[in-house]
Parts: sequence; C-alpha cells; structure tokens
Amino acid sequence: MKKLTRLLPVLILVLAYACGGASKMSDKESEREFNSSYKGKYLDHIAFPIGGIGAGMICLEGTGAVSNVSVNNRPDVFNEPCMFAAISVQGLEKGAKVLEGPVPDYKVFGRPNTAKGSPRTSYGLPRFERAEFDVRFPFGTVSLFDNDIPMEVSVEGWSPFIPLDADNSSLPCGALEYTFKNTGKNELEATFSYNTVNFIAQQGAKNSIKPLSNGFILSSQANNSDEIMPGDFAIFTDDNATLVDYCWFRGSWYDPLTITWEAIEKNKPRVTAPVEGGAPGASLYVPFRLKPGETKTIRLMLAWYVPETNLRTGQDPKTGTADISAVNTCCNSDYYQPWYTSKFRNINDAVTYWLASYSDLKERSGEFTRTFYSSTLPPEVLEAIAANLTILKSPTVLRQKDGRLWCWEGCNDASGCCAGSCTHVWNYAQAIPHLFPSLERSLRETEFFVSQNDQGHQTFRSALPVRNVQHNFYAAADGQLGGIMKVYREWRISGDDDWLRNIYPRVKASMDYCIREWDPRETGTLEEPHHNTYDVEFWGPDGMCTSFYLGALKAMILIGEYVGDSTSYYQALLDKGTRQMQENLYNGEYFIQKIKTEGLNSPDPVTVATRSIRSDYSEEAKAILAEEGPKYQYGNGCLSDGVLGMWIAKVCGIDDDIISKEYLESHLSSVYKYNFKPDLIDHANPQRPTFAMRNDGGLLLCSWPHGDALSLPFVYSNEVWTGIEYQVASHLMFLGMEDNALDIVRACRKRYDGSVRNPFDEYECGHWYARAMASYGMLQGMTGIKYDAVTKTLFINPTIANDFTSFFSCQTGYGLVGIEKGQPFIKMTSGSINVKECIVSGQKTDIDNLKIL
Repeated sequence: MKKLTRLLPVLILVLAYACGGASKMSDKESEREFNSSYKGKYLDHIAFPIGGIGAGMICLEGTGAVSNVSVNNRPDVFNEPCMFAAISVQGLEKGAKVLEGPVPDYKVFGRPNTAKGSPRTSYGLPRFERAEFDVRFPFGTVSLFDNDIPMEVSVEGWSPFIPLDADNSSLPCGALEYTFKNTGKNELEATFSYNTVNFIAQQGAKNSIKPLSNGFILSSQANNSDEIMPGDFAIFTDDNATLVDYCWFRGSWYDPLTITWEAIEKNKPRVTAPVEGGAPGASLYVPFRLKPGETKTIRLMLAWYVPETNLRTGQDPKTGTADISAVNTCCNSDYYQPWYTSKFRNINDAVTYWLASYSDLKERSGEFTRTFYSSTLPPEVLEAIAANLTILKSPTVLRQKDGRLWCWEGCNDASGCCAGSCTHVWNYAQAIPHLFPSLERSLRETEFFVSQNDQGHQTFRSALPVRNVQHNFYAAADGQLGGIMKVYREWRISGDDDWLRNIYPRVKASMDYCIREWDPRETGTLEEPHHNTYDVEFWGPDGMCTSFYLGALKAMILIGEYVGDSTSYYQALLDKGTRQMQENLYNGEYFIQKIKTEGLNSPDPVTVATRSIRSDYSEEAKAILAEEGPKYQYGNGCLSDGVLGMWIAKVCGIDDDIISKEYLESHLSSVYKYNFKPDLIDHANPQRPTFAMRNDGGLLLCSWPHGDALSLPFVYSNEVWTGIEYQVASHLMFLGMEDNALDIVRACRKRYDGSVRNPFDEYECGHWYARAMASYGMLQGMTGIKYDAVTKTLFINPTIANDFTSFFSCQTGYGLVGIEKGQPFIKMTSGSINVKECIVSGQKTDIDNLKIL
C-alpha cells in the first residue's frame, strides 16, 4: 500500500501526459481532410440536397435527419417537419431509437420555437450515439453507431444524376436506403419504421393521407379556392412485408407522436386504415430478422407531384412595342409549371416510374460517381466541384414544362432570390454546358430569341414563364457580352452548325447593340456607363468589362469566319481594344479602371442614378461625386474579376491569347498577393460580412494596395464570393500557377467544412448560389481537356507535371481522359466520342498514340 502511495504522483503525471497526448491526437484527428468523411462538429450544418433538376428537393442532414423540405416549387429552408426513421430491436432494453445521430446544438436554442421547447419535433426521442457522413455525389451516406444496438447501420440518400440524360436527372423523387448488418452473436428481430406528419397539408385545403402499395401518400388538394396549390408526396418501399398506419392516433397536445413512439418502442406496429378527413400523420413498418452477419437493406422511396404554382416574374411588354420578338411564350399557362408535369399526369405515374426505373437509375448514377471520383486531381478541387453540383438539385434551378431551364441566382429562405437566369451571374457557372449541354443551349435560346428585342438589347433577367418581357432597364454589359462567348462554346460542344446559323443573326444584333451602347466612339473599350454583376454601372473603361468586350469580339470573328460573314469591323475593334487594355488600363501590376464622366453620350451620373439600383445621390454623395467621380467604381483597385472576360473566353474554348500571357500572369499574381487573406480578423467589411469573417481565409473582391481607395467603392468590394474565388483559381491553373490556386480553394472549402456553414450550400445573395459552379472550370484549368465537336479534336493541355486522370463530359458521352506514362488516353463510361485529331500541350499527336481504353 505504501509502495502504491509513493507511486501515486508518478501515475498521476503519466495519466496527465497520456490524457494530454490523447487530447492532442484528438485535436489532430478533428482536422478534417478534404474529400473525406465529416465527423463530430463537422456534421452540424450538413444538409445534402436530394431531388431532380428543377423538381424540388429534400435534404439529408449529417445526422440522418431530413430538412429543407422544398417540394412546392420554391425553397423552404427552415422546413423541418416531424418526419423520422426508427429501429426497434426486440429484447433489448434500449433497442428503440430514431435512426439519426445526436441533435446538433444549434437546434436546441435560438431557432424559431426553441424558446417553447421545440414542440412537435422528434428531438426528444432516443437517438444513436454518434454519426459520420460521407459524400460521393449524388450519394450521401450517414453511418450510425450506438453500443446499445448490435448492428452496423447506414443511411444512403440519393436521387438520379446522369450526365447527358437531363430528363431522368429531373425527376421529382429521391430515396433513403437504410442498411442493417447484425454484428452480434444472436439472431435479431427488429422493425424499421418511417414516420411523418402530413407536411404537405395546407390550411383551407382538402388534406388527407391516401393508400399506396407498401406506403402512403400525403395529399393536399384544392377545396374551391384559387389559393390552394394541390400537391402529393409519396413515401413507400418495395418490400411486400410493409405494414402501414394510415392515421396516427387522433388527439390533442402531443397525443399523436406519443402513441406512435409507444408503438415503435414496444415493437408493436399500429396498422390502421385510411380515414376520411385529416389524419395527423402516418407510419410504415418493415419487420425483419437478421442472423449473425446478415444484412438487410430497406429502400425508402420518395416521390412528389406539385403541378401548379402562382409563380410568375417579369413585366409583359406593351402591345405594339419593339419588345415583342418573333418568339413568344412557350407555355399555355400564365404561371410556371414544372417539367415533370409533361411526363407524369399525377403522383401515381411518378411512383410507378420510380419503382420501375429505380435499379437502373441507381446503377447509371453510380457509374457517374465511380467515374468522377476516379479523377486524380487534388482532393480540395474534387470536393469543391462535387459540392457545388448540388446546386442543380436545389430550388435555385427550375425547369419549365417545355423542358427549358430557368433559374434564380440563389434562394432566399422561403422564395427564389434574384429572378431570370441572370446572365451576369450565370456567366460563371460551368457545369451545365458540359454535363447537360441541351439545357444550357435552352438558356442561350431564351436570351437571344425571347429576352432580346430587335435592336439587340437583352433583358438580363428573363421572364417566367419564358416569354417576351419589357425592355425598361439597362442591359448588363458582362452578361450580354458573356452570352456571345457562350454561344461559341455551345456550338463547339455540340458541333451543331444548324443551331449556330439559326442563332447567328440574333448574336450579331446583340454584338452591334453593345458597340453602339457602350463603345459609340469605337475605342475598343467600354466607355459609356455599363451595368454589371456588381449591380452598379461602371463609368469609363475598365479591365473587367473591356475583357468581356474583347472576348466577345473574338468570338464574333471566329463565328463570322465560319458562317462566311465579314469580320473586319470586329477585328479592327479587337485590335484597338487590346492595345488600350495593355497600354492604358494596365498600371504595371494589374488592370484598372479609368473613371470617366466627360465626353460621353450618357447624361450625368446623378441623372443616370435615377434608373439604377439604389444609387441615388444625397447631398453628401454629390460632394463625393465632385471630388472623386461617381459612386460605386473601383478606379485604381486590384479587382479579382479584373480579367474575368479572358477566363470566360478560355473556358468557352477561345484559346487565342487576346491579352498577352505576361499581363494576365501579372494581374492574377497581384490578385493573389493583395486580395487573398489567410484570415480576416483585421479586415473591415461594412457590407455583407458573413460570407467570410473572423478566422476565415478568403479572396477579397477588391483591394487598393497603394492607398487610393475610393470613399464609396462598388458596393460589394469588401466581400468574399466563392464563385469569384473559383474563377480566379481556375484562371491561375490555366496559367500554371497551381500553388496559389490551391491556396484559394483550400481557404474556401475550409469555410464550408460543416462546422459553421453547410458544405453543400455555398451562399452569396442566397443559398445554393449559381456563381459557385465556376468551380467546375477547375477541371479545365488543371487539365486543359476540351473536345471540339466541330473539328473532332481532343485537346489535353495540363498544368500537372505528372500523369493524371480526369473526369470529362461532352455532347455524346462522358468518361475519363488523362496521361499515363506520357501517353494520352480516353476511357468512355457512357456514350462515345469521335476523335480525329489529338493535341497534347500544343503539339499534334499521332492519333494512333491516343490510347482508347
């Protein structure tokens, strides 16, 4: 005993050291690696979208909960109805648990109704001790762990995502697959259940829960009211052992959930028939037995059908005005109707198709997943690209009944944000033209045939339903000029000469309008005030928008030469503009803006501001105008988007160095040097700070490194936007500056690691913001892979020193492209590709040297 007493201090020191070491190890383990599992605090804010393109969504949280239920053709971010899966294992003292990990702390207090104890939620029911989340888009998998349950348990959430198959990728459906493996020594008797309130129900509607084979339909139908938008949501399995409780216990207070949990806890499923009138909720039960080592998977299938909306945007043109173009409305309805209403007549049609096609669509979606994640690109790059593909499953994207795409910029909590497939925002998004090129072409067709009048003015926000719209606001210079480059891109991706020839007259009218409106003196720069993606007008020539102008002129030259049109006029302007950019808009480090208000066709800034967005001039602002010029410019600032038009040109396949490479390298080096911040602790941002703040790293939109900041620079200048971070990173990659590029990408994805922000919701002006799909451009940036369907040429121009493998998608198929032991190869997963010529790092390669796997 005395010996032990003497040893006690030593034991305490050893234990303290061991605990400290364990703590340090734990801290080290808690630093999540890119493209890996989410655990612990990194689970808290995960909400992984599941649904079809333009069809609505639900989200699978990192714990296994379902939230963000947005199936009514609009976002509903805080819609977390009481719906949950549960397991009950016979004979275990603690054998009944909700199939979710612990409720995150942020839900306990501070959200709506938490001060009243969060009634009518499942938060108070027993759950698994721990969860982990893995994602391999479009699959998200939650693994659950609990010492009370001798099972390996996982939940896999998914919905179809198949490149080039836009229709099967636009279904109003999803699935949660629950898998159980008996890890014990004894046979287990258990019951799986899925339980939900009727979250489709609407006040004043005819609400009910309808029968369905192996499941039920939550329903809300019109009841002599134009305010009711009918809808159905089906929850079902393909297991014929399924039992259904079509009507939870009807009572007051918390009776329905209390009785439902009692049935789960006692492993005695309630089985009731459908009732007339409203039912509080419904449950389905699947009893099963597992011998030691056996596995059981239960497919919980979800489908919805909400065919009508009151959604309509855009002002109709006045009769007899020039706003009426040759192409009018596309739909018979005055309001938006989702695409799936053209495929399915009702919820039963959707259920039947989902059941019949489930296995095939899962296999084909899995083929995409396996192909994409076979890429050997850096994990932070793959994570960023895949995370932002979830935008296509979010309510940001709509697809109307005739199949055409129409999009918000992002999502407010309960409505779309910033209507009209906004051209100056969607410029950045590079995923759709490669994965679903027909959908991207529908955007160009809307822009040039419907939203453009005969004078060439484009309304940068298209109407919904797609139709002619009033032309009563400025055109967006970056949006309209970017559209011209994207027409070139769509043509080279599709190889469709007829499509190009059909749209070319409208594109030419657009280009000529841009020249008349913003460069009437034919300087090769945009001098007149020009509206842009910062929601302001820039006065005088600037690097950003002039780079768009030069890229569009080059696109017009390339297209014009192909269709046999004269291009000398555009070439002369391009030559002038290139000289102006390099001689007058370059300060020795980066491209700038020369603010100009005199000698223009435009009225003075105060008059122009009356038509602008929140740009009025108070007496104090007029004093700044006299001293510095118009509000909301960037002048001598180092703008991260300062050569954005050259990046757009590059990702659109315009490979000519319009601006000499050394100028671009200098500008982007300056952007990294001055605008990239490892942390923002001492950064002042009076604008919208929560995109990046405190210890977050990020790339500022602009800085004034030489002390000549304007009093009121453009309104978002101190912010950090992921879409701009990705376009800069991609552009750096094109130029071989990979280390700087990856610093930016890492800082961005660390902000979205799940601990504070949702990894699958990079927000800007709203959730699931479209600009973030600039991330897809990093595939091109790192690999230089491009297929020209017009010439049947495959280009591989990597900035990666070693062999690599990369995902690749074109009009006719997708697969992998790369370099192996110095030899180019291509391996198509789906479809085919006709390669007549292969160019690697600028050198023509013998076509026989291209390895076809």
